Amino acid sequence: MTDVGPERFEELVGEALDELPPELLRAMDNVVVLVEARHPEEPDLLGLYDGVALTERTSDYGGVLPDRITLYRDALQESCADEDELRDEVAVTVVHEIAHHFGIDEETLHRLGWG
Repeated sequence: MTDVGPERFEELVGEALDELPPELLRAMDNVVVLVEARHPEEPDLLGLYDGVALTERTSDYGGVLPDRITLYRDALQESCADEDELRDEVAVTVVHEIAHHFGIDEETLHRLGWG
């Protein structure tokens, strides 16, 4: 387990987002990335996408709160031995949850090595 503290963890999330291609970030719509300590019902969950994927939005989509991508700091830290491993796992989790925003399902993500 590694413990980098809340501020450093948020920096790692920011670094992961900064590494994404700009065109991908521009294509994201009405979504926010959050950090919480742990999922209350699934304590080992690393990340969660909650919203309406871009591929499922219809013409009547609008006036809704942003989709949420949540990264669970404590679970991610517990799964990593050091900060380098944590940095990599945060990046993979960010990509994984953003992929859900774009409508990519779990099976496809696992097949592509992002599961």
